[in-house]
Amino acid sequence: MSEPAAADKPGLRERKKARTKASIQEHALRLFREQGYDNTTVEQIADAAEVSPSTFFRYFGSKEDVVVYDALDPILIAAWRAQPRELAPMEALRRAMREVFGRLGPDYLEEMTERGRLVYGVPALREAMVNDMIRTVGVFAEEIALRCGRKVSDFDVQAFTGAMMGAMLATMMPLLEQEHPDFVAAFERLFDYLEKGMPL
Repeated sequence: MSEPAAADKPGLRERKKARTKASIQEHALRLFREQGYDNTTVEQIADAAEVSPSTFFRYFGSKEDVVVYDALDPILIAAWRAQPRELAPMEALRRAMREVFGRLGPDYLEEMTERGRLVYGVPALREAMVNDMIRTVGVFAEEIALRCGRKVSDFDVQAFTGAMMGAMLATMMPLLEQEHPDFVAAFERLFDYLEKGMPL
């Protein structure tokens, strides 16, 4: 499964690395589907992807990481940075999410949904996801602080970032149970709700 296209085309070396990483993840997901997560080894994944185990570990720190890794992170950041500076952070994030998720093909959406189901179904993967979520919150907090001219340690920046990441995670979880989830529509509904002040 190929990674979604980024806004700026990377160089040949970067594209080759991206293809290798995507290939490892694709073969890992296939093996997990065929024989189960716990019954699949890193050696089997490396063999299927025609790379050595040491090459596997150059791209992924662990078997858990191969599931948790999401190629969308840098693409979302690029889309976020491309938004007009005069936009408020929430609107800039909304437009970035709409742009990125709106151009994802059905194959990638299916793969993303499959990874999500694995994460919530395997305890070790849930722990890995929490660690990755902490990392993602830190990355986006830096981005939001930069756009707003605030320090990353600012309470408002931290609270805003945590609230947004938590809301998006909570929105995505029920979608994983659907056969053909509409992420764009779900995120539009989420941002509408947030902009209304989250009335109950």
